[in-house]
Amino acid sequence: MNVQLEKPDKRTAILKSTLELIKEHGFHGTPMSEIARNARVAAGTIYHYFDSKDTLITALYVYVKEELARAMLAGYNENVSYKDRFLAFWVNQCKYYISNEGSLVFMEQYVNSPYPRLYPDQESDLFRGQIVPFFRSGIENGTLKPIDSELLGPVIRGAIVATAKYHLAGRYLFTEKDLYDIACISWDGIKKHQHTNQDHDQ
Repeated sequence: MNVQLEKPDKRTAILKSTLELIKEHGFHGTPMSEIARNARVAAGTIYHYFDSKDTLITALYVYVKEELARAMLAGYNENVSYKDRFLAFWVNQCKYYISNEGSLVFMEQYVNSPYPRLYPDQESDLFRGQIVPFFRSGIENGTLKPIDSELLGPVIRGAIVATAKYHLAGRYLFTEKDLYDIACISWDGIKKHQHTNQDHDQ
């Protein structure tokens, strides 16, 4: 029986199909016709939701970032220290990439493509509304080093991506404690160190 999908499900099916194919073939090796076939929708249907491949790619970016933001915020507790919330964000993001290799591959291709420059306004509302302010507040209140928040993202993300790739390649299977320990190293690199009198005497 061929069950007709509801409109929201068709859109999601197309996004998931695109993610799957990009993981295997990259941006340029993934034509719209193949995306439609893989999603099991009519060729013309895909253009009902996305008028071009660029529109589809940027929509997929927002979709993946929304999923990522939800994963990062899992178990979020505003009552614990800033450091503990940072560590939870770090570990949750790394675990998300390990469990969703297609999303990791896609994000790597996206951030290294012209898309972020051409479509700077395309962003997850959840990520922009909760994740970005968290890091900006850390800089503004002196918890983190006083660096541009645009520079902070690549520093943190670089360590997360490298760790996830190392795990996925089977070179080392990180435990939850391993991820926490690596997150602590990342934290030590971005936190603002408080100088003591002893530091000045040395």
